[in-house]
Amino acid sequence: MERFLGALAAYQQSGWRRDLPEMPVIASCGSAVLRDYGGSGRPAVFVPSLINTADVLDLTAERSLLRYLAGRGVRPLLVDWRVPGAAEAALSVGGYVTARLRPLLDGVGETLDLVGYCLGGTMALAAASHPLVRRVATIAAPWDFAGYPAARRQELTAYWQGVAPSLPALGGMPMDLVQPAFWSLDPAGAVAKYERFGALDPASEAARLFVAVEDWANTGAPLTIPAARECFEDFFGANVPIEGGWRVGGEIIGPPVKPTLNIVSRTDRLVPAIAVEPFGETRLIDAGHVGMMVGSNARAQLWQPLADWLTA
Repeated sequence: MERFLGALAAYQQSGWRRDLPEMPVIASCGSAVLRDYGGSGRPAVFVPSLINTADVLDLTAERSLLRYLAGRGVRPLLVDWRVPGAAEAALSVGGYVTARLRPLLDGVGETLDLVGYCLGGTMALAAASHPLVRRVATIAAPWDFAGYPAARRQELTAYWQGVAPSLPALGGMPMDLVQPAFWSLDPAGAVAKYERFGALDPASEAARLFVAVEDWANTGAPLTIPAARECFEDFFGANVPIEGGWRVGGEIIGPPVKPTLNIVSRTDRLVPAIAVEPFGETRLIDAGHVGMMVGSNARAQLWQPLADWLTA
């Protein structure tokens, strides 16, 4: 505990701040926008989770999947959900697919590939039938929620039942209430990562990366109440994607009929491999949920293989 608290204090006193400029907006729908990262290849629309910000795909100049792909024959376009406004208050996860993601895809105006990370991958599968979508790639995208330990699912359900009554007064589910739920999926990991950080040289690249990742993990817009309810009750509680009951825009979402690549980590504790449905082609990697995006092996394990697939 002493090591953990010391490392936590060191993190809080860090002076690092993300300073990358925001990329230009080429389409918008409500609070959501589509950002253009350049490049000259076929458009690839990247869908991040509704939880936390999209910054993990563009964390620093050196740890940016999107900037890497832009230099390797891909034109990455990033969905930035931003802070939901009054027009988003009634949107569930599926509602975001129909009312925000699909119109943004319309705005691209040409054939594209769709790539989703974490819950964004689940949403990408729901948007795969869009006529402009050629192929779909998912990265650590949960689908079969029975892959999570039963005790964890029960704890999440109980947690949701405890906080749900207070959410109307808060206007949504703020990150301060979302984070404890996801910490519970890997409770020991939250402590262990700070112990590792406490042993690092504060001036080292590894220490700066830790701060960058923690800043990302601890920030994010509130979830709308319907989106939070769908995550906790329908996904973790009732496992509706597997039970065949996830209806999005009047369509029951099942296996995509278009070519699909699933990137699955054998060591991901937030989205265990058993929770990812093996649609289409599957590529197995060994990296943590965030490490697969920004870790020291991210380029070899994920960035370059994804670039190869997108440009094939």
